[in-house]
Amino acid sequence: MNRFLVLIFISILCFGQSQFKENLSHKTFSAKVIGISDGDTMEVLYKKNPIKIRLAHIDSPEKRGTQPFGNQAKQTLSNLCFGKIVIVQAEKYDRYKRLIAVVINDKNQNVNKQMLKQGMAWHYKKYSKDSSYAKLENEARKNRVGLWKDNVPVAPWLWRENKKKK
Repeated sequence: MNRFLVLIFISILCFGQSQFKENLSHKTFSAKVIGISDGDTMEVLYKKNPIKIRLAHIDSPEKRGTQPFGNQAKQTLSNLCFGKIVIVQAEKYDRYKRLIAVVINDKNQNVNKQMLKQGMAWHYKKYSKDSSYAKLENEARKNRVGLWKDNVPVAPWLWRENKKKK
């Protein structure tokens, strides 16, 4: 009986999630932040549907694999927006079906840029040519803020690459 109830519950969850078909690319909308995965990924609730958001222009230390500053980056993002209503300025979906977006919090702060200012992310130059993000990263580096206190910080894309090799 329990197995049957679990299967029904999973079916309802899957059905509910597959019902949401609205394409949010290039849209701006308000939503509540209901989860923080790491320093550059969150989940918001929009029209009663959970939506995974990947912050545009930045890459934060990995929470998985215990990269230095991974936990601090997650906590910083949480402090900026968890449980709050935010404005999501969506760009497009990535290959993992996450919505790439700029997020503005309840204090009218660009959360993506705040992560750089607080030294909890790199400007993700592979996917962003916005020089304002590069400038913020350079400023944080110069002032040795956040992860830039580390003598040899490792960029997340290099951390992930090294983890794959092992």
